Amino acid sequence: MKRYFPFALILFILVLTFIFPSVDFKKTSDPHYNTGDIAWMLMSTALVLIMTPGLAFFYGGMVNKKNVISTMLQSIVCMVIITVIWGIFGFSLAFGDSIGGIIGNPATFFMMKGMLGDATWKLAPTIPLLLFAMYQLKFAIITPALITGAFAGRIRFNSYIIFLVLFAIFIFSPLAHVTWHPDGILSKLGVLDFAGGTVVHMSAGWAALASALYLKKRNDADHAPARITYVMIGTGLLWFGWFGFNAGSAFGANHLAVTALATSTTASAAAGISWIFFDMLRGKKPSAMGTCIGAVVGLVAITPAAGFVSVPHSLAIGIISAVVSNLVVEWRTRTSIDDTLDVFPCHGVGGMVGMLLTGVFANQKVNAGNATGDGLFFGHTHLFFVQLIALVGVSVFAFFGSLALLKITDMISPLRVSAQEEEIGLDITQHGEKL
Repeated sequence: MKRYFPFALILFILVLTFIFPSVDFKKTSDPHYNTGDIAWMLMSTALVLIMTPGLAFFYGGMVNKKNVISTMLQSIVCMVIITVIWGIFGFSLAFGDSIGGIIGNPATFFMMKGMLGDATWKLAPTIPLLLFAMYQLKFAIITPALITGAFAGRIRFNSYIIFLVLFAIFIFSPLAHVTWHPDGILSKLGVLDFAGGTVVHMSAGWAALASALYLKKRNDADHAPARITYVMIGTGLLWFGWFGFNAGSAFGANHLAVTALATSTTASAAAGISWIFFDMLRGKKPSAMGTCIGAVVGLVAITPAAGFVSVPHSLAIGIISAVVSNLVVEWRTRTSIDDTLDVFPCHGVGGMVGMLLTGVFANQKVNAGNATGDGLFFGHTHLFFVQLIALVGVSVFAFFGSLALLKITDMISPLRVSAQEEEIGLDITQHGEKL
């Protein structure tokens, strides 16, 4: 039966496309579309999408040669699977009519109904609703892809697909709803997350830690990176795409997008140089890998703060996040936790540092839409404690929720490859391909 399940699933999706054609148009007498905003968001959507192939190169270059294709495919496959889920009911779960401030009604935009014509999203009124949905899709794609670095080289591909589907439905979608939907509980609390510190990086980071603990250590934990040049190419693609990730979250071609672009650039640069300087202070050589990892950590940390802080404070966020993540990476190496590519120290910890520092440096003069107030740096405590509450709540939910999903997946299909398959490598044993 397992053999025919994929074909039955494809047939079911095909039937849905005939039963629920998205032909309903919404017409208003005064649509407030702005062509400049639409153009920028089309570009931002493409920029965020290119981050997933960038991540594939970033991770693929770090693993050993026998697992490069498998690791890269784990990122790329998110683009096809999550897109289908998002189009059927995933967008509704994240942005549909709120059910208790926790999750969206899956029927609200089922099969993308109501997306045509002049429909808009209430917080992005100058662009079509369908464009907003496609932009948010790219965040849903890259989030589970980020997790893959934690279990690189030891997970069955079929089981991974089951896990990423469950994660998208039960972890990502609820977090997107509570944080970014106006009726979400964190949104109402006043939590600031401009582009995904909680929704993307913290959720992926805690899921990565859960995965590393659940799958346990590799049989051969020592490996040489396959292609450091891949890591450098991946860093460039990630940094390039991150402009759409952060600046696009302004939902328009406006001054806020410019601010987010500037803070993202400076935070990443500050983190990259801080990482290698910190390594040098501890007697290490300045490395290409260190520079790339540091730059990405800076982008992670500035993500929740990008549209709420000034450039000087973005530099501080980059420096602090690089040092903290570097220290956590060093600590992780002295434990039995086998987070293969240090996803938790970089994305999880980077996201948490960024969330807290948003509560420190956020300034209403930068973003008047920040109704929660200024941060701790300006003498106000409310926002900082709001961010801290969100950090704790999201951490508990993402970690224990991911552990539960890993257990469920393992019951359906064993997660771990055999020792022999791990020794041969996942490229051959899972995909029949090699470099």
